[in-house]
Amino acid sequence: MLDSLTFLFEKFFLFSNFNIFKSIWQGTEECAVRCPMLRRGDLLEVQRSLFIHYGIYLGENRVAHLMPDIMPILTNDKQLIKPVVTNKRLILGCIYRNASIRVDSVEDFAYGAQILVNDMDMKMKCHALASEDVARRAEKLVGDIPYSLLWNNCEHFVTYCRYGTPVSQQTERFCDSLKTIIRDQRSVALTVGMGVMYILCFGMAPSTTLPTILIPFILWMAG
Repeated sequence: MLDSLTFLFEKFFLFSNFNIFKSIWQGTEECAVRCPMLRRGDLLEVQRSLFIHYGIYLGENRVAHLMPDIMPILTNDKQLIKPVVTNKRLILGCIYRNASIRVDSVEDFAYGAQILVNDMDMKMKCHALASEDVARRAEKLVGDIPYSLLWNNCEHFVTYCRYGTPVSQQTERFCDSLKTIIRDQRSVALTVGMGVMYILCFGMAPSTTLPTILIPFILWMAG
């Protein structure tokens, strides 16, 4: 039951962050590919089609980042897996919960987007670790890794490397929005209405009646 709820929340989170038409990069600098100020251990962030994507700069034009990818499920051919992960591969990797921490060039990491450098330092309550320690943490974690959109994503990876604590502000914002919905008592009425319609369509049975009673009750108690 808990796994099913987590699965549903992750998919809801995936679609609620669909930001193709949302530009939050106005006023940022030129792409860091052309910026000589990058230092080993810097935290980089770029806008991908669905999310803000994060990585740790390792020096020599290399970035370590936790990247969802469907390709390793489809093939063991390293030559097919190695090229830059497209948005389609990324989205399917999120759905199938398959990812790895890989090292790519700054250009491949950016995927044509502009890069912010260490912007999260101003948002975190804790101080960044020494740059060399940050880079070494990232290098030690390179390879396959369990993936969860809510509990173990690219933001968790970089915050663990740079600040010592894995957190995700994107996930926290989503959970805050979810709490707002749950606390809205109109959600209870809507759930009851949907449950009644479900019973009318599929008949009276434990599989229809129990959710109709329990889900609104839980929402009411949580609110």
